[in-house]
Amino acid sequence: MAKVTDAVAALALPVVEAAGCSLWDVEYVKEAGTWFLRVYIDKEGGVSIDDCEAVSRPLSDLLDQADPIEGSYTFEVSSAGADRALKKPEHFARFLGHEAEVKLYRPREGRKEFVGVLKGYESGDVTLDISGAETRFTKQEIALVRLYLRA
Repeated sequence: MAKVTDAVAALALPVVEAAGCSLWDVEYVKEAGTWFLRVYIDKEGGVSIDDCEAVSRPLSDLLDQADPIEGSYTFEVSSAGADRALKKPEHFARFLGHEAEVKLYRPREGRKEFVGVLKGYESGDVTLDISGAETRFTKQEIALVRLYLRA
């Protein structure tokens, strides 16, 4: 059986595209004892609440029909966000040259968070330009990579 997220992504893709958006990611996670199914969408110029609703209603019906998840869960559709997590190769390719934040599982040089310009992505490894010096982080040490927004 395919992973839950893959099955949901296959159901979601045509619905998301029909709403004029693109599918960014699907998450199925347990938080504080409750399962959450989250579908993240993106759109040039930003995602509105109407876009989320245009995806949520028909996709909820499809999920009820296909029933790819045993048990109860909370279903959410939202924007990928300005500080979105980068997970897939196409995410990294799209945002090369943008500022990104890398969070590590364990400290490196006494720090677990690094911010720099995204310079590369290869097989899960991420390269940032941090103050003119290129720094490579391996897939094994990376907990999270996301776009960085200056306050």
